[in-house]
Amino acid sequence: MTCIGIIPARYKATRFKGKIIADLCGKPVIQYVYENAAKAKLLNNVLIATDDKRVKNIAESFNAKVVMTSKKHNSGTERIVEVIEKFQVKADIIINIQGDEPLIKPEMINQVIKLLKDDERINVATLRKKIEDKKEIFDPNVVKVVVDKDDFALYFSRSVIPYCSAKNKELGDIYYKHIGIYGYRKNFLKKFLSFNISKLEQCEKLEQLRILENGFKVKVSETQYETIGIDTKRDLKKVEKILGNK
Repeated sequence: MTCIGIIPARYKATRFKGKIIADLCGKPVIQYVYENAAKAKLLNNVLIATDDKRVKNIAESFNAKVVMTSKKHNSGTERIVEVIEKFQVKADIIINIQGDEPLIKPEMINQVIKLLKDDERINVATLRKKIEDKKEIFDPNVVKVVVDKDDFALYFSRSVIPYCSAKNKELGDIYYKHIGIYGYRKNFLKKFLSFNISKLEQCEKLEQLRILENGFKVKVSETQYETIGIDTKRDLKKVEKILGNK
């Protein structure tokens, strides 16, 4: 069973244009992502899929495997499917690794792959992390997730989920945030994109809700590793501080 990691790398991010090639302690953000992904022992290959020659040139400067894709895609998933079809990628499992997650650990990638390798009934797998900073519970930029007893996602939301009444404050440690890494079986990806954009997806601006609304399950495993997705220059400063301390 072969696994490939693809890092969708769009240059024109809405809130922080060019964030994936922003300088982070002397290296572009995406270089951290690529190098950490390349250390994942269960990945057979890693490549960057971009729509901008600036990203391509920088990626090639640190010897990354990089391919050019269309500028018309609305999501990283669409970009990944183009790569699979255009280059006839022969892999059983595709890992969607976010290009703005410089703190991603190879262990996290291996964990997602193992979920799919160990259970052929799982089409999609991802990660969650217990929220330590209570401010994140109320932050709409931090996506929350709730799961069932078998660790399949019940719902993803930017809102506070689950709701905890004042009488149940002892349950306050059940808040989890979603870590934006996805593992797919390759044959499920095309099916996923054949679904119409769902109402909940439009409301929350969360693509994974399209999977749930169409009756499919998403396996969610818990990780102990903390990551920070870089959406703003403030996020970049946070990661700079973390790397600086290390």
